[in-house]
Amino acid sequence: MRPNTPSSERQPLFLPIIDTLFWLLAAFVAFRLHGDALASTAALSLLALAALAGAVSLCLGYLWLLTYRRRYPAGSFEEATAVATQFGVSALVMLVVAACWAAATATPLRTLTLAATFALALLAALTVRFAMRLMTTYQASQYYQRVARDQAPIIVVGAGRVGEQIIHLTKFDAASPFTPVGLVDDDPTKRNLRILGVPVRGTVDDLISVCAELSAATVVIAVADFPADRLKQVTTSCAEHGIRVMTIVPVRQLTNRTLQISDIREIDLAEVLGRREIHTDVSQIAGYLSGRTVLVTGAGGSIGSEIARQIHRFGPKELLLLDRDESALHAVQLDIYGKGLLDTRDMVLCDIRDRDALEAVFAEHRPQVVFHAAALKHLPMLEMYPEEGWKTNVLGSRNVIELSLKYDVQTLVNISTDKAADPTSVLGRTKLLAERMTTATALECGRRFVSVRFGNVLGSRGSMLWTFKRQIEEGGPITVTHPDVERFFMTIPEACQLVLQAGSFGRPGDTMVLDMGEPVKIVDVAQRLIAQSGKDVQIEFTGLRPGEKLSEDLVAHSEHGERPFHPLVSHVRVQQEATQAVEEMHAWAVGEDPLDEAPQAASHGSAAVGLRVPDSAEALR
Repeated sequence: MRPNTPSSERQPLFLPIIDTLFWLLAAFVAFRLHGDALASTAALSLLALAALAGAVSLCLGYLWLLTYRRRYPAGSFEEATAVATQFGVSALVMLVVAACWAAATATPLRTLTLAATFALALLAALTVRFAMRLMTTYQASQYYQRVARDQAPIIVVGAGRVGEQIIHLTKFDAASPFTPVGLVDDDPTKRNLRILGVPVRGTVDDLISVCAELSAATVVIAVADFPADRLKQVTTSCAEHGIRVMTIVPVRQLTNRTLQISDIREIDLAEVLGRREIHTDVSQIAGYLSGRTVLVTGAGGSIGSEIARQIHRFGPKELLLLDRDESALHAVQLDIYGKGLLDTRDMVLCDIRDRDALEAVFAEHRPQVVFHAAALKHLPMLEMYPEEGWKTNVLGSRNVIELSLKYDVQTLVNISTDKAADPTSVLGRTKLLAERMTTATALECGRRFVSVRFGNVLGSRGSMLWTFKRQIEEGGPITVTHPDVERFFMTIPEACQLVLQAGSFGRPGDTMVLDMGEPVKIVDVAQRLIAQSGKDVQIEFTGLRPGEKLSEDLVAHSEHGERPFHPLVSHVRVQQEATQAVEEMHAWAVGEDPLDEAPQAASHGSAAVGLRVPDSAEALR
């Protein structure tokens, strides 16, 4: 049961009656201060004017500003502004009538007395409203203190606007599973701050000691742009001490609504591992996407759907979403457009292996920009079924590239993988051939046909984090291939931001490599997830799978990276492989002759472009 508040029957009449009385009382005080007798003409005139102002105020409160119809929260800044406007207009009417009366009767206009009447009436009205707010807040506070016994104490990181919203939400919502007991903030000007009675207890560096002091086992990050290094520091320290870390949904999701308890969620480890500051040139991206017809292949996948979401914000003339999975197309249409009818021609059900069907799409829509994200990506699966990888990643990519050339596509961005650098798997070799065909076609036509290569993305379907969380939920064990295996990680939105940016400045034939930061040991990620879950789960090492490396390279040893345009994007040049002759590489691509590297270098007189560097990581620094 919620705390008692003034009843809905009494409150609507209480405020208009008390406000009207305040006008009369203010007039009485004003003429007494002036020294007038109660029965004097001046006093009676002032009382009449005050009654007129009260009547005008009633009309304004009911018909225009709606202050008597619960338009504003009691005692809020919005209500105070509306009441001041209401009383100010009423006072202005009172002044005009007084001036007319003074002119008609040749009596002096007592401006100071009228001003005092207005000021006293307004002060009294605001005081009552603030007193009502204090009373209801106190009642609510007492009520929630009684029901807070089963709520978990939390420390809020950040004493800004978001932190204030979380304090208010968790303190005054009976459905909240939390009760705020303290804040931490690095701003020295906030060290003595209290928000609704909850004090700032120290800085972020004091977080662990503050949690221990207040017996809090949960921390909520309430900073919209919390620096990546501080986030990693906080999550690592909390994991070591068994403290749960939570955060809020992205601020962009709260633009049209208020914060709710359901918006406070577990922090995703993907945000910690992949989080970084990425600066993109919005005008540069808009320059080649806005008002254009854009095709995204593989639009139902994790990368393709996020690319489509980000492209949609730039206002393309037409955004074509192509996938062979109708359910995936339904999901992405629902996510981007808020509907899932699948009854428009921009939702394209097509397999890139089917050249005739794909050509019909190009002929109908004439795309100007193509993002080629369709691919088979699971390394072990392609080791078992290499021909499927060949059909999609090589022949399907060849269809996309050749049709882009035929139908005058100006920008083609081929999405590749770090496994294409010094490949040892079917996945890596087939994706490298797609890069080579893209480069050969670009140098032939002079258009911006480029490839973008990056490592593991966090949060994609079937990704490592998704698998580990599922294994933890089922009680384990978590399966890791090798204690020393490590990978580069980036979140899907971050990778797609850089893909769109790379598409704006890539030179014809470039393969661009996204800076993935430092590689992370998989076993460390598993241990962190276990600590975050609070469960006792074992880690089981299964051994490296065929074609799998301990560490991935983003740049091959024969490639040299440079960063002429963006600090997080390296440009390399791979060998050319003409689309007409790619069939000759079939045996190498599917692993039937993996040790024979001669065809790569000799194919059609192509030679590797660039200098050999001793360490592939060095090319990214």
